[in-house]
Amino acid sequence: MSDKTRVAVIGAGPMGLMCAYELLKQGHAVDLYEADDRIGGMSACFDFDGLKIERYYHFICGPDQPLFDLLKELELSQTLRWRDTKMGFFYEGILYKWGSPFYLLSFPKLGMISKLRYALHVMYTKNIQNWTKLDKVNATHWLKKWLGEKAYKVLWESLFTLKFFEYKDNLSAAWIGTRIKRVALSRKNLFTESLGYLEGGSDTLLNALEQRILEMGGRIRLNSQVEKITVENQQVKGVILNGEELVYERVVSTIPLPYVPRLIPALPKETKNQIEAIDNIGVVCVLLKLKYPLTENFWLNINDSTIQIPGLIEYSNLNPSSQSILYAPYYMPATHPKYNKDKHTFLEEVTAYLLKINPAFKKDWILASQVSRYEFAQTICPPDFYQCLPPMQTPITGFIMADTSYYYPEDRSISESVKLGKTLAKLAGV
Repeated sequence: MSDKTRVAVIGAGPMGLMCAYELLKQGHAVDLYEADDRIGGMSACFDFDGLKIERYYHFICGPDQPLFDLLKELELSQTLRWRDTKMGFFYEGILYKWGSPFYLLSFPKLGMISKLRYALHVMYTKNIQNWTKLDKVNATHWLKKWLGEKAYKVLWESLFTLKFFEYKDNLSAAWIGTRIKRVALSRKNLFTESLGYLEGGSDTLLNALEQRILEMGGRIRLNSQVEKITVENQQVKGVILNGEELVYERVVSTIPLPYVPRLIPALPKETKNQIEAIDNIGVVCVLLKLKYPLTENFWLNINDSTIQIPGLIEYSNLNPSSQSILYAPYYMPATHPKYNKDKHTFLEEVTAYLLKINPAFKKDWILASQVSRYEFAQTICPPDFYQCLPPMQTPITGFIMADTSYYYPEDRSISESVKLGKTLAKLAGV
């Protein structure tokens, strides 16, 4: 062990786990530090009234090749399941079917020209291979140019407002475009969307990675919050944990970028300024277990003046369960006055929304509830975001960093975590 490069990886979400696994494959000595009492980060599972489930929903799409490759390597391909899913659109008090040309044509709130422009936009976007040009384009302007003012207002404006608040008019078209493409490429045909999940949830993958890491001699230290990364002569020296300095030749951070300047005060001011210029949206996610399904949809987009969430995810309509499992995410800056309101406030509000969406719903349908919060759920990606990101290989020799903002322009997904974890390991392994 003494002749191996010693590497500390901070953060045991999928990205950190993948980075540690790849570094061990390269022959390095790796310690993985996690402040939580479990691995997984935003993919971590918990006991929800006897059901093991993730705090925040995840699903798998057709283009998620890095994930498929890892599942094959870990001999887990047989746990991947695909299911035809349905989508809905709740618009001003009415629940419409969505997600196929037929439902688009029958939607009464848009004219035929708007519908044609919408369909052409999806067809165009799903074939884009290089996002560099759209990185410099404003998403609102791009969507209005393709769809027109009316269609933008009906289909997108409320989603942007309820997810991005004051940032809604300063988003990158590349960031929006990759989301359209990812879902569009998950269709079996024009009329059927097919999404994937893992038997046993994300834990199936996380636990397999953990086992491989331990078998290869890596160490995973839970309940271990790194207090500081030490530096000498602009070279990483180690980390401080519980007041003790532990020596490492490389340190890789996969935790949210806003935490990094506090961890490593020696980081140059220019890099700190780049980090501090990146904004994030938080999430308060209400999770419910219901006696009966609320709808037939996996994904329900919402544009209703009386509802303050952009959508619902009825996860059991993807991954079957004996009860209905529903996520209701409130996206907002962590500085928003509503972010810190108590659990009861959010539950009462969501309950009222469910009754609007399905008048048959009753409060006694709710068997269990949970409210989770995360301050850095979504990075704000404005135009020219490629130029905003500081290099993963920092000016401090031996210190490498990234978080979900480096998925850009791609969507947040475990597949992107796997891909970026491998990139970090290559940088740290040289």
